[in-house]
Amino acid sequence: MAKRGTVTDYAGEALFVGDLINYAARVGNGVRNADAIIRAVEIRYAYGKRIPFLKVQPTGVESRSGLEERKSLRAEWIGTDHVRLLRSGVTGTN
Repeated sequence: MAKRGTVTDYAGEALFVGDLINYAARVGNGVRNADAIIRAVEIRYAYGKRIPFLKVQPTGVESRSGLEERKSLRAEWIGTDHVRLLRSGVTGTN
């Protein structure tokens, strides 16, 4: 179990900058699984709740199964609802 104040994935694993994750990325009307490295963690307040967000840099490894290819590897902000930790400390920033 993660300690209080730690951002976690849906399985309860703690997430930190530099970790490799897998997340659900929207593509038009569909969704693909994509791998990314966490670049920043931010807590935003909405509807009276604290909601964790991650700034991630996609690695280019993802499921394509009939979907169009990713056009760029730009960093993007995502919620932690559909995020799963793959490997901790990939970039050595922990």
